[in-house]
Amino acid sequence: MVRNVAIIAVLAIVSMLGGIWYSTKMSVAECVGGNDIIVGGLDTIGGPFNLVDHNGTAVTDLDVITKPTLLYFGYTFCPDICPADTARNAMATEILQDLGYDVQPAMITIDPARDTPEVMSDFVFNLHDDMIGLSGTEEQVKQASLAYKTYYAKEQNGDPEYYLMDHSVFSYLVIPGQGTAAMFGRSPTPETVADVSRCFIDAAG
Repeated sequence: MVRNVAIIAVLAIVSMLGGIWYSTKMSVAECVGGNDIIVGGLDTIGGPFNLVDHNGTAVTDLDVITKPTLLYFGYTFCPDICPADTARNAMATEILQDLGYDVQPAMITIDPARDTPEVMSDFVFNLHDDMIGLSGTEEQVKQASLAYKTYYAKEQNGDPEYYLMDHSVFSYLVIPGQGTAAMFGRSPTPETVADVSRCFIDAAG
């Protein structure tokens, strides 16, 4: 089960009460959103994190967000949603790279108990050469999730191994030094994600 409606409500509250990590500096006048796309007013979405990448190296947000990044929170045991969303982001990345943009996709697991760096390495290998897979301790993942205002919870089905995770499903366009520029739900196509991302990257200079 996914919580698009719930996460939008959380974002509305956070926009009023949340602390600011960094302010979005680009103009959004020409970078419009659309169905299942949120643009503008995302200054409180995002923040510092300390995680472990798919090579087993401890990294921070400054090590990861070195270029425009399509960031997703999901897990590798996800039966359908996460593979589809991360594949969409990988395809959008390919479109942008073909146009000459230096961008990358990344995924932060919400299931660190199973998604070790080794598992994340296999996952990103099958999606995109430039994709970064991030894991860590339960607390590290929780802090990253709180920074991006995501939702996740383990479904209580009684099976300690073959459980599912309930989670929000937004992808974030994060630009170094600028912040979160846009959020994409499940319905935008790779072409739409690439087009909106290209607009914000151009506006960021």
